[in-house]
Amino acid sequence: MLLAAVDLGSNSFRLEIGRVDGAQVLRHNYWKETVRLAAGLDANKRLGRKSIEVACECLARMNERLRGMPGEQVRAVGTETLRSAANVDEFLLEAQHALGFPIEVISGREEARLIFEGCMHTLPPSEKRRLVIDIGGASTEIIVGRGFTADNAESFRVGCVSASLRFFRNGTIDRNGFRQAVVAASAEIEEAIDVFSRSNWDEAFGSSGTVDTVSEILRTENWTDGTITAEGLLKLRQGLLVAGDAKRIKFAGMKAERQEVIAGGTAVLIAIFETLGITEMRTARGALRVGVLYDLLGRRESRDLRDASVDRLQTRFAVDRVQAQRVDRIAQRLFLSLQPHAAEGDAKHLAWACALHELGFAISHNDYHKHGAYLVANADVAGFSTSDQERLAELVLGQRGNLKKIAAALSDPVRAAKVLALRLAVVLCHARRDVDLPRVELQRTKNAVQLSIDRGWLGAHPLTQYLLEEECAQWERAGSRLVLHPL
Repeated sequence: MLLAAVDLGSNSFRLEIGRVDGAQVLRHNYWKETVRLAAGLDANKRLGRKSIEVACECLARMNERLRGMPGEQVRAVGTETLRSAANVDEFLLEAQHALGFPIEVISGREEARLIFEGCMHTLPPSEKRRLVIDIGGASTEIIVGRGFTADNAESFRVGCVSASLRFFRNGTIDRNGFRQAVVAASAEIEEAIDVFSRSNWDEAFGSSGTVDTVSEILRTENWTDGTITAEGLLKLRQGLLVAGDAKRIKFAGMKAERQEVIAGGTAVLIAIFETLGITEMRTARGALRVGVLYDLLGRRESRDLRDASVDRLQTRFAVDRVQAQRVDRIAQRLFLSLQPHAAEGDAKHLAWACALHELGFAISHNDYHKHGAYLVANADVAGFSTSDQERLAELVLGQRGNLKKIAAALSDPVRAAKVLALRLAVVLCHARRDVDLPRVELQRTKNAVQLSIDRGWLGAHPLTQYLLEEECAQWERAGSRLVLHPL
């Protein structure tokens, strides 16, 4: 089986296709292009037309390698530049068409978690506490963990492209620019000193193009054996200052594509060494794209991290699991009767929404659906992309009340079916006890959706019948028709 990961980074786009061999994913194919997406952001945080076109051309070339692969075996993720772009929806519309697969924008902490997982799968096993640094184009991820588990993971808005554009304008490299770049990067990460300082880890590793390039320069210049040291970084800094201009940088271990961003990347790395007390660092392969591949493998083998994350949220906010399961059983039954050919992922998405639909009770029973939606949308939930969380929050918000607040969801038949199934399940389980429904189903007629329920059961539950009639009125006000039909 082949799995594919597409990393839409702020500096480079990468495609890695891996072949599954037992519990391992072995490289089958790899493609990388320097896109400099972060450089395409204007003063209003909008991606320019030229940058979008360059990105889409790259993704179209990647599509050639991915053609024919099943959608569930491909995952494409966007990082910091797409997290901050004001016109990200415009970009995604064109980019997904070019790639031929959905693109998920992931949070900074989710990116960090995946980076750590990718690095740990390429390093020798160890019980030591490991620090991993990944300097991207517009963000830097710092993670501490043991084994394959990231104990602390953070993302900081400083990277090799953004630092180079801000402090080494037009390629000019001088002492003042270097000093300002290091100070700015240090200020960005100093809040994390308590979590990532030297006492919290045993060995340090770095991933990404910046770290790989610095390591190779130090090796080819005979300054170290490839290990990145504080002394080696100072020698590299001096070499960059002597060059004075990005176009004049000539190191045997550096590819020409790194000229424009090596000064910014080096400044960020120096700041990290000084702030966190690092004396030496070794390189780690894999990073984000390999982490995505192993995350995909876990999902295929029913080891989906998202299930564990939802379970942790339920525990943290003391969710009534028995009630959540009642709601889920009925919601799944209704959803599948309305969408019998729905993808497995849609049913799973609905199950997570049912599990978390009462999350907001931890804040207040009044407007709990609003509180729950906020928590779902903004919590750090390992395994979920930003868009995943937004869709889950949409369901949690839409479980009750006026439907106009989720009007966009109702225009999509599958999303609307999930909303309807959850709302009806919440109504049917309002008494918070097991519901024995002899007959219940949803079906689409020419002008409406019909909810068919056993007449005798309805007669024995007059309050539920009243609530269902109120639900029909809500859908009427939203411009749709839901008809209650006793059998």
